[in-house]
Amino acid sequence: MTPVRGRVVALTGAGSGIGRALSVELSGAGAHLALADVDPTGLAETAARCVEGHPVSTHVVDVADAAAVHDFAEQVLARHGAVDVLVNNAGVNAAATVGRLTLDDYAWVLGVDLWGVIHGVKAFLPLLLTRPQAHVVTVGSVNSFMPFPCDSAYTAAKFAVDGFTRSLAQELAGSAVRVSMVYPGGVATNASRNSRYTTPAQQEAFASRALTSPQRAASVIVRGITHNRASIYVGADARALAVASRVAPHTTQRLITWGWRRLERRQPSQAR
Repeated sequence: MTPVRGRVVALTGAGSGIGRALSVELSGAGAHLALADVDPTGLAETAARCVEGHPVSTHVVDVADAAAVHDFAEQVLARHGAVDVLVNNAGVNAAATVGRLTLDDYAWVLGVDLWGVIHGVKAFLPLLLTRPQAHVVTVGSVNSFMPFPCDSAYTAAKFAVDGFTRSLAQELAGSAVRVSMVYPGGVATNASRNSRYTTPAQQEAFASRALTSPQRAASVIVRGITHNRASIYVGADARALAVASRVAPHTTQRLITWGWRRLERRQPSQAR
């Protein structure tokens, strides 16, 4: 078990969505929080929703900036005296075809979704290894094991993050640091609206598939952390896709492509 009560948790992407819900859930469970986000307004709102009386510090951090993440780790150590859990949650997306995405789009998504995780682990792992019990948690996606059209940048990042996290878990086996990979399915956040290039039809389609609330997602993730689960699936859709990707990967991909083509026909003006 990895208890969170009284433990110091550093969490990125805390300004909205799953990160905000996780912050509130962890605070309610008695964790001491060091919350990071690139959006200071969202970060302040998240901190205001946490349980009063439990230590919470906020840090404006761009996880794509290695030096900024290193400074974040130093600030957490100075403020809280230790770090017990790192949650790599920050993420962005640019939802368009390969032909439409620019190199800047790919650099932006990979900078946050992949390099943000690497920066976090490199900055915090030396601190975690000094603790009698510690945990690294990376929030991936069903895109970590199943590709989707118009998601090449996000899928590339999430596939890479999954491999990176699994390799890290192998290296840390037998140490005091546990490693968990989180695979959320459709979670009802503003992620689709905040993504670059998403159309109203795509946002509507995502909303119809987002069957899990952020609060429910946070509860599942925290329970997975406390039980040291290596893989944490959030939502029935995530579990179903995980099974389908192993049992019938090609059929599943064909069905996903068929669904995307239907959506594409409803918005024929989208650039390719």
